[in-house]
Amino acid sequence: MTNNIYDELTWRGLIYDETEGVRDLLKSGQMITLYNGFDPSSDSLHIGHLVPLLNLARFQRFGHSVIAVAGGGTGMVGDPSGKSEERNLLAREQVEANVASIKQQLAHFLDFDAPGNPARLVDNYDWLSQVSMMAFLRDVGKHFTVNYMMAKDSVSGRLDRETGISYTEFSYMLLQAFDYLTLFDTYGCRLQTGGSDQWGNIVAGVELIRRVRGERVAGLVYPLITRADGTKFGKTAAGESVWLDPERTSPYRFYQFWLNVEDEKVINYLKYFTFLEREEIEELAAKVASQPEAREAQRRLAEEMTRTVHGPDELTRAQQASAVLFGGDLEGLDARDIADIFADVPSSELRGSALQDGGVPVVDLVAESGLATSRGQARRDVQGGGIYLNNRRVDDPAQAATLADAIDGQFLVLRKGKKRYHLVRVVR
Repeated sequence: MTNNIYDELTWRGLIYDETEGVRDLLKSGQMITLYNGFDPSSDSLHIGHLVPLLNLARFQRFGHSVIAVAGGGTGMVGDPSGKSEERNLLAREQVEANVASIKQQLAHFLDFDAPGNPARLVDNYDWLSQVSMMAFLRDVGKHFTVNYMMAKDSVSGRLDRETGISYTEFSYMLLQAFDYLTLFDTYGCRLQTGGSDQWGNIVAGVELIRRVRGERVAGLVYPLITRADGTKFGKTAAGESVWLDPERTSPYRFYQFWLNVEDEKVINYLKYFTFLEREEIEELAAKVASQPEAREAQRRLAEEMTRTVHGPDELTRAQQASAVLFGGDLEGLDARDIADIFADVPSSELRGSALQDGGVPVVDLVAESGLATSRGQARRDVQGGGIYLNNRRVDDPAQAATLADAIDGQFLVLRKGKKRYHLVRVVR
């Protein structure tokens, strides 16, 4: 690890922009208090939130005091940054439920018992709900001209559209600026971080504190990670968000996302998302250049991210599940794992009653699934050692599949050769 957080962020390519004085502040050796806000527009964070979240943890490891702000107040308004149209406003009850969920996720990454610099988790609803409109307009609004606010990308980009921007979202940067002022007054917070789309909001907070308190504070933004089509990072190729909540994105699917990262991005992702040391990342970079087909860097990335987010036990299960498509053992996997692993392979349904008593001959299942053109061909495939039930070779052409073979009573996995699979769903 480098001697200071600024050098660490620099070599990892994590500094996109910064206000004046950030370099000196972070290289001075003094420990500071900083914060990053998280939007509770959903009941789970997704992997697009991981850069600012992991960097809070990175700052804490360097000895700084970190604050994670759950936007229970601003979440009721909606941040226009990076949005092409107005958000649907959430009810307070929904925002409260979302905040409660993401607080648990934030707590997974930050150390709230660290000696000397325990992390803090706060909700900006606690102070935003207490300020009156008249006080806000007098004490905050008077420090910003409309011209200043309209020049910000989050606003100007929306003014060019037919739908425009509501006064509600237009006021968002003032609310975030007030957050910074409150955290400065309460905790001595001197740095706000965020994605590059937050630059205008962060600078507004820096300016407010300068005007109101006569103090110089700082802002630093990270590069906004995007997909190949330019949209925000955090979705699969199919457009599905990759969530931190295992109920929304299983650890197996989470592992697979990182395993499938392109060669040209994997080293940057290792820098952005992991705590691996420079020497190991450089070794992996050399292997990407010399043996890209081995995908060692992707495996290391998938391992680190799954372990960090879901823990070592779920990493082991995800690795086992990934091995299944290459003939690995299904032992210990449940119905949800099987449904995840074989979500994209052909499937058919079979009445559970058919598997009772003597069961159904495997050769019949193979023929009906289309893995063989006929029962005779299926029999010959069994005799040739090419048919598997639940990834175990079928040696006897007379072998039958019974309810006892069904994983959790719900699935039978048929395989022909090394990679041709068919999933049989057992129904009532």
